[in-house]
Amino acid sequence: MNKHIQNQIYKIFYKVIADIRTEVDVELVMSSLMTENEISTISRRLAIAVFLDKGHSYQHIKETLGVSTATIASVAESLSKSGMQKALARVKAEEWADVWSIRISRALEKLMK
Repeated sequence: MNKHIQNQIYKIFYKVIADIRTEVDVELVMSSLMTENEISTISRRLAIAVFLDKGHSYQHIKETLGVSTATIASVAESLSKSGMQKALARVKAEEWADVWSIRISRALEKLMK
């Protein structure tokens, strides 16, 4: 494929993804564009990155996610890339929000008693 055409196709793809606003819409679009296996592969790569970021061992990740050590090593190499750092930051922000939501709910329950 011509490099110019390839770049245009990528830009269109990235723009479509960037413009999606809800998790439901992301799921609809991605499941239409990708196979279940492709979605699983990408999801597992993100999970590997999260596990590595949290300090889990290769053995634990391998057993938990059913991936090879080569895949884990490949993801480990990408941890310093800005895109992976942005993805991890979003995961951490979501985890932080979930934790605080639970804490606030518990505090409100205690106040209501």
